[in-house]
Amino acid sequence: MTEQENTENCNECISISQCFQVLSQDELEFISGKKTQLTYLQGENLFKQGAFAPYVLLIIEGLVKVYLQPGLDKQINIRLAKSGDFLAFSSVFDDNIYNYSAIALKNSKVCMIDKTGLKQLLLKNPEFAMRITSKNCSNEGHLLEIIKNTSYKQMRGKLASALLYLSGKEFIDQNVFQYLSRQDIADFASISTESTIKFLKEFEKEGILKLRGKDIKISKKDQLQDIGKRG
Repeated sequence: MTEQENTENCNECISISQCFQVLSQDELEFISGKKTQLTYLQGENLFKQGAFAPYVLLIIEGLVKVYLQPGLDKQINIRLAKSGDFLAFSSVFDDNIYNYSAIALKNSKVCMIDKTGLKQLLLKNPEFAMRITSKNCSNEGHLLEIIKNTSYKQMRGKLASALLYLSGKEFIDQNVFQYLSRQDIADFASISTESTIKFLKEFEKEGILKLRGKDIKISKKDQLQDIGKRG
């Protein structure tokens, strides 16, 4: 992890997140004094579930895996976060600990924003508050989908849904599979690694996808969607 100067302005934040475009120059200078920019190397933890949460994080560039640890030997991957995404936004609302963990899948530049300063800005600028809250609430649908997948779908359906998410439009430029192990994919699907490998091979035999090393190319998305829907 490397730290950069606090004196950097928020031009990078403006370019990757529309939320900051509604701030005045004075407000930008205020929030610039409340942040630190860090670079996390691949494999480094940004924060751990249960740790004290003084910051909201904005990803400037990179790719981050967000996951829950319900037990010592159990992990549930929630989502991937990329440039423009916020992490730990709930800490602004008196949430004093991180509710999940985050790890850099590749070298990632992150803006650490003091949550007290951010809260002051949210109260002062309603348009900013609406934009940033709306952006973070958009994750709710994905969380509900995770609950539905884990509760009602069989293993093939769970894996199909996970693959559809990981190969979605928002990650089209990321080539995310090169950063994910089969265990990672299994944790997104909430099934075992052995089952993940088995069903990936089945999907390949059925012509639904192609496997080449770690890479996965979806050949028949409609069939994968059908498997995901039927569960």
